[in-house]
Amino acid sequence: MTPEQQLQALAKTRAAIDGREVTVWWSGDVYAWGPEQPYLRLFGFEGFNVARLVRVAGGYEMLAREAAFYLDPRDREILTAWHNPFTGETVDVLHVWNDPVNQRWLLDGPRGPFQVSITPLGDQVCFNLDIPLAYPSPLPVAAYPDSSADDTYRALELFHFYAPAEVLTDEHSASFPHVLSWARMSPWLPWMRMGSRPGGLAFHCRGMKLDRYTDMPHRTQAYVAAHAPHYATAPESWTEPNETSWTYFRKLAGHTSS
Repeated sequence: MTPEQQLQALAKTRAAIDGREVTVWWSGDVYAWGPEQPYLRLFGFEGFNVARLVRVAGGYEMLAREAAFYLDPRDREILTAWHNPFTGETVDVLHVWNDPVNQRWLLDGPRGPFQVSITPLGDQVCFNLDIPLAYPSPLPVAAYPDSSADDTYRALELFHFYAPAEVLTDEHSASFPHVLSWARMSPWLPWMRMGSRPGGLAFHCRGMKLDRYTDMPHRTQAYVAAHAPHYATAPESWTEPNETSWTYFRKLAGHTSS
């Protein structure tokens, strides 16, 4: 496939090339790991991303914002406070409010011609995006000793988007359905106040592209409506830099919100 064909196929799978808003929803769990420690399920995790594609010279801009919520692992209710079993401390939970999380998909980008790993799976295809991250931490240890263990932020994001195989050849449709699998290895979350304790977190979720935002669980819609209703729509224009849980924590300067 040419870079143009790969770009079009991914764009139709992840979002829609006619500019409509697309909601992707996911649900799963978060596990703790550490040296000589058993894996421990700490939280349920549920979130969504609302995005729309804008055609630009040489490709697309994906304008998006996303929110995700840490859940009680038993009753799956959204948490406001959490008892840390490692430290014995009860802390306020800081949920994910990332605005924006924009991307540029260009046929000829900084790393060369556009390409994405595509695996044929019978009547489906899988778009495979492995994203290793390593950059200066927004939370240097000297300034945030209770919330950071490294001056370099390191994480691994692993995405699988499964779509009908005809997305590779269709020239007429603007959007195709997909289901997804997402895994993430990351440091402890800043609000957990784990300091320099060895170990970190493993996220494991699955989800899908929804027909509309209102297909999300009603509980989640109600929480967003009460706390940040603009997250129900995609941004109108490109802004930067992107928000992360670490930059959001830094903005709040140690104050948490539920």
